[in-house]
Amino acid sequence: MGHFEGFDIAGFWEDSTYALEQYLEEAPPSPELIASLEEELGGYRLPASYLALMAARNGGVPTRAHFPMTEPTSWADDHIEITGIRGVGRARPQSLGGTFGSRFWIDTWDYPDIGVYFAATPSAGHDMLALDYRACGRLGEPSVVHVAQEYDFAITPVAENFEAFITGLVDGSAYDTSEQDRLAALAAVRDGSFSPVLLRGFREVADVLPDADRRMRALAEAVVRDKGYFALHADARSMLMYDYLFWLFTSFNQVGSFEGYLANPPQSRRSYAQPYYGLMIAFGVARDPYGFCTGGYAPGFVEQWWKSRLASGHIAETADGYRLTEAAVAALLHELASAAGEDG
Repeated sequence: MGHFEGFDIAGFWEDSTYALEQYLEEAPPSPELIASLEEELGGYRLPASYLALMAARNGGVPTRAHFPMTEPTSWADDHIEITGIRGVGRARPQSLGGTFGSRFWIDTWDYPDIGVYFAATPSAGHDMLALDYRACGRLGEPSVVHVAQEYDFAITPVAENFEAFITGLVDGSAYDTSEQDRLAALAAVRDGSFSPVLLRGFREVADVLPDADRRMRALAEAVVRDKGYFALHADARSMLMYDYLFWLFTSFNQVGSFEGYLANPPQSRRSYAQPYYGLMIAFGVARDPYGFCTGGYAPGFVEQWWKSRLASGHIAETADGYRLTEAAVAALLHELASAAGEDG
């Protein structure tokens, strides 16, 4: 049986650099690759419609990336948005078998093993789209569902099958809330309350940087002006924010490893008394939330920062654990002054 009859597959994909570097495999998947990857993913047989789409172009970012919803999710009340569709392969970071492929979210982020996670939203991993095999079995025709990590992995039905999902994607112009989102993000970084972890860090560095809180707000506002929302990726201001957070954190904590710094326990075990990276500006403890918050983060970007800072010598291992060097701290203070509109 044919798939996507009358559907403009050629006009479905965009040709951005991001799509080419993160998603697009160089060739259609071979039968041997499909078989080995299905076994690697847990024995789930990929839908014929998925393979048909990947035969035309093996992974990428669609030009229409929004799907109308009748049931609210953690993403929005009336729609979801995706950042790309994973190709059948292992060469690209976002491919099904890549660094940030389907098993990564199950094995590292504890997403439920209900099938294959084929697409993410712009939330940096805090909600995902999955092919759900619970009702059909590993060899059946899966439905498409939305899974929300921050809501105890709540699962919401999206589409009857993969083909219905792809053909139902629409342009995002009807859901454009960018200006409202930008204003809300600016309000949050200008006036939102700080995490207890940050407040402790500000106190610890007060002799060196007495207005540490103001510098944090100024840097976050610069991030929002650049992007229209408050999130950290791999751009220069995000890397500076990672430096600043690490300096504040190590002012009263020892960091023995990257894994220890990034520790991400279940929501029920979060405690400001045992701080880690996520409790500074990403997650809150339910009984004591704070407003200066990104609402999530992508571990891959933080790891990229960590490795680059180790390689450049900005972070060094000492008797007190990993820390920014004196030269790196001096450079950080200068950059924070620049972000605040000062000369340094």
